[in-house]
Amino acid sequence: MIVFCDTSVLVAASLEAHVHHGRARAALERIRGGDDIGHTSAHALAETFSVLTRMPTTPKLEPQDVLAIMERNVFPHFALAVPAPEDYPQAIRSLAASGLSGGRIYDLLHVRLAGKLGADRIYTFNDREWRILAPDLAPLIVAPPGH
Repeated sequence: MIVFCDTSVLVAASLEAHVHHGRARAALERIRGGDDIGHTSAHALAETFSVLTRMPTTPKLEPQDVLAIMERNVFPHFALAVPAPEDYPQAIRSLAASGLSGGRIYDLLHVRLAGKLGADRIYTFNDREWRILAPDLAPLIVAPPGH
């Protein structure tokens, strides 16, 4: 199965203390084990690095710590995808037509990219919001299942 994981899943899989760690880690283990094929967006990598380096963890994760986590858990296991240049104005037009604004633009770019990749599952812990943004993909958008 082809799965697309967003930032919320990558972050949760990386932090044992995260409330969704078990579910995110299980999804990552399926990818690592070859049961699923993992995809994410290049932007999700940047977001994951940003979030993990500023989270109030104890001890604080330094940039080198986060790099080590991503080298181990993300880089070798996920194919990276980037939106095409035309995807940006299309996403902005879509949000404006719906009266939506703000950071939703990033989520819409992620979810549309996952749809273009032909993902069988789109994993996010923002599943309700993403289903609103991309109702045509709603059946594919789910939080990672529990153990």
